[in-house]
Order: sequence, then C-alpha cells, then structure tokens
Amino acid sequence: MITYNKQLVKNEQEIAKMGAAGSLNALALEEVKKLIRPGVTTKELDEAAETVIRDHGGIPTFKGYPGPYPYPATLTISINEEMVHGIPSGRVLKEGDIVSVDCGTTLDGFIGDSAFTVGVGEIGAEEERLIETTRDSLYKGIDQMRPGKHIGDVGAAIQQHVESAGFYVPRQYTGHGVGREMHEPPQVPNYGVPGQGMRLREGLTIAIEPMVLVGTPNTMVLPDQWTVISADHSLTAHYEHTVAVTSNGPLILTQCQER
Repeated sequence: MITYNKQLVKNEQEIAKMGAAGSLNALALEEVKKLIRPGVTTKELDEAAETVIRDHGGIPTFKGYPGPYPYPATLTISINEEMVHGIPSGRVLKEGDIVSVDCGTTLDGFIGDSAFTVGVGEIGAEEERLIETTRDSLYKGIDQMRPGKHIGDVGAAIQQHVESAGFYVPRQYTGHGVGREMHEPPQVPNYGVPGQGMRLREGLTIAIEPMVLVGTPNTMVLPDQWTVISADHSLTAHYEHTVAVTSNGPLILTQCQER
C-alpha cells in the first residue's frame, strides 16, 4: 500500500518550483515543435531541446537516466509505430510521419515531464484522429485529478475515451508520480475502474501520460533495449503533462509561463 509521505505530497512552494521546471520543459518542447519538418534529424531536435534547457539553468532529466544502459539523450523521440523511449539519432523525419517527443527537465531540484505527438508535414485522416484522441484523453484524465478521486477514476476516463474511438492503451506502461525524482509513486495506468485505487489528495504531483495504439494493446522492445513499439507495427501516439492535485482542481505544471 502506498502511504502519503513528505516526498509524495508537495507544499505550495514545492509546487511552484515544479511549475518553474515544467515551464522550462514546455519551452524546450515548443522550440522542438517549431523545428519539426521533413528533412530534420531527430538528433537535431534533441540538441535544440538540450540547448534551451541548459541555457535557462536546467538539467536534462532523461540524459544518463538508469536503464539497460544510461539513457544517452535529452529527449525520447518515437516515430510512427514507436510508442515511447525512441533514441534520437541521424534518422531523418519524412512527410507523413507522426512523431512523439517526450522531455524531462530538472530545475532547482524538481522535475517537469511532458510529451506531445505531431504530424510531419501533411498526414492522413487516421493519423489526425489518433493524435486528437490521444490529446483529448490526456485532458479527460487530468479532469479527474481532484482531491477525493481515485487513481482508477483517472485511468478509466482515459481508457473509455481511447477505446470508444476504437484504439487501445497498453497495460505495461503507465503514468507516474513525479517531483524530486523522475519516477515516484503512484503508478497511474491508462485504464482502470472508477472509485478504485489510491485516493488522490491535495499536493500530489503526477505525470499523466496516455499512450495510444491503433491496432493492439501489445508492445515489444527493440534491440536498442529502450525503444518500445506496437507489437503489430501499427501507429501509436503519446501525450503527457505533469499535474498537481489542488483544492481548486487540477493544476497543469508543464505549460509555458512568462520567464
């Protein structure tokens, strides 16, 4: 059972620090989004994000993150059937690709974590529908982030929206608490039963991140030991915000603010 401890529950000052980290993270992602077009390499996007983060006094949270080997980049960039954890490289973006970009930023000891999916140039109607459904499911989940609600309410809201559109959510990859550490309790699946799971309380900060697949809920990991793809190689999308539970409702911490 997860207990509420000092690390999980943040006070107003700590949430403000997370908002500053989240704002810088959003700034880096906005710069990346401007650069996404046919002919750009994923490494170029990664370098642009790292420059923004470091120029503003932050640290790329993902770089060196423990795993099968230390993660080698600032961003994860996942294309088409790649759902999450794609490693930036010399790969060139092509017209019609859909690209999921995830970033974490550490600032003053706290972390902001967020992600988006976008099309490269002109994309098809099904790709547009997948991206829109994934983005909307994120906000369905965020709306449940209120004191007294449960983790199951968040997951159920995401799952219902995704599955009603004919898509799927994976079972083994979830949202998570975030704060001083990249991954804190609780895990927040993108599926669930309303009224079940850990009860939410004011001061919890959680990265809500729906991952959506077109053809299957099943996934596999590529030989690079990081990149997760759909098992049937169908399209995927991913959105994420870091959100605080407050008495006034959900507070999104990973949005650009005046700097």
